[in-house]
Amino acid sequence: MVSKKLQKAFNDQINHEFSSSYLYLSMAAYAESLNLPGFANWLKIQTKEEQGHAMKLYKFVNERGGKVELQAIEQPPAAFNSPIALFEEVLKHERKITVLINKLYETALEEKDYAAQVLLHWFIEEQVEEEAAASSILETLKMAGEKGHALIMMDRQLARRGQN
Repeated sequence: MVSKKLQKAFNDQINHEFSSSYLYLSMAAYAESLNLPGFANWLKIQTKEEQGHAMKLYKFVNERGGKVELQAIEQPPAAFNSPIALFEEVLKHERKITVLINKLYETALEEKDYAAQVLLHWFIEEQVEEEAAASSILETLKMAGEKGHALIMMDRQLARRGQN
């Protein structure tokens, strides 16, 4: 049985994961408005991953005899200043989620919930990957610039995500 304190923390994280999904979908719409379908593809896949993360937490709460209580999701921003600004926001957001996952893990430690700790190890490792991917794209964008052939080539590269 999951404790009430940990149940609340998991419900909060479920909300953050669905909010992340909504944010990435908004970012994808922005990328499409710039005629960058590859960037949009990368962000849409990110949207689905965040939904998957939320559902993984949802399933865990239910399997542990807890109650999932969904919360309102705020409207995400719809415009960003540039592709670089967009991925600066992606990286900033992933760093925020890392902090939240770490806090959730600390709560699992305090509650001595070993099953939650095992589950959260996966999320901790996932956040390392998420931050690294966002950082890599951002740094490449900064080198390539936001106009011309390099941006088009990068868009084509990001379009290949999910085709493996």
